[in-house]
Amino acid sequence: MPRTRIPFVPPITQALLGLNIIGFALQQMMGLWFMATFALWPPISAADPMETVPFELWQPVTYAFLHGSLMHLLFNMLGLWMLGREVELEFGSKRYLQYYFLCVVTAAIAQMAVVAILDQPPFPTVGASGGVFGLLLAYGVLFPRRRIMLLIPPIPMQARTFVTLYGLVELFLGVTGTQSGVAHFAHLGGLVGGFFLLQFWRRRWPFRRS
Repeated sequence: MPRTRIPFVPPITQALLGLNIIGFALQQMMGLWFMATFALWPPISAADPMETVPFELWQPVTYAFLHGSLMHLLFNMLGLWMLGREVELEFGSKRYLQYYFLCVVTAAIAQMAVVAILDQPPFPTVGASGGVFGLLLAYGVLFPRRRIMLLIPPIPMQARTFVTLYGLVELFLGVTGTQSGVAHFAHLGGLVGGFFLLQFWRRRWPFRRS
């Protein structure tokens, strides 16, 4: 039998890459209105009579296709391309799509919760990072012993070690506020959402059957 050719970039990952590029292009063409309508705004902004940008139900999804800068877009698309193609081939397109969007939504929920708890002024959140961090977790679970090379510093380590360290760094930066302007708790929300969906699919804690 002839060998089946594995696509370099599977279809859902291709579609997500394309939608992110289109979303960024629309931002540049349509300006502040587009950002105000489709970025993620915390629900508390709708209750503020001085605030003109309300929370909308579609924003916990649409924010993930917008980005703050070209470098922001390129960095997230690099992660989506590197991680997503292998995760999609392992999960299959349907589960991969479910997994990615659950991570995007849980990242949005985490960000909104932190803004509400800390009583921070409302500001927009954009970027695919929540979904990409979920893919990072899935990659570490699927290929725990695979060695990856960091860019800065150039240190090789196992995927599971990298995911653990990255999660701890994000938690530290989020709690301390060291890197302002970055939604660290959204990143953690993507990790946590991905973890629980993987646990559900694998019938492990807290979904283990007695």
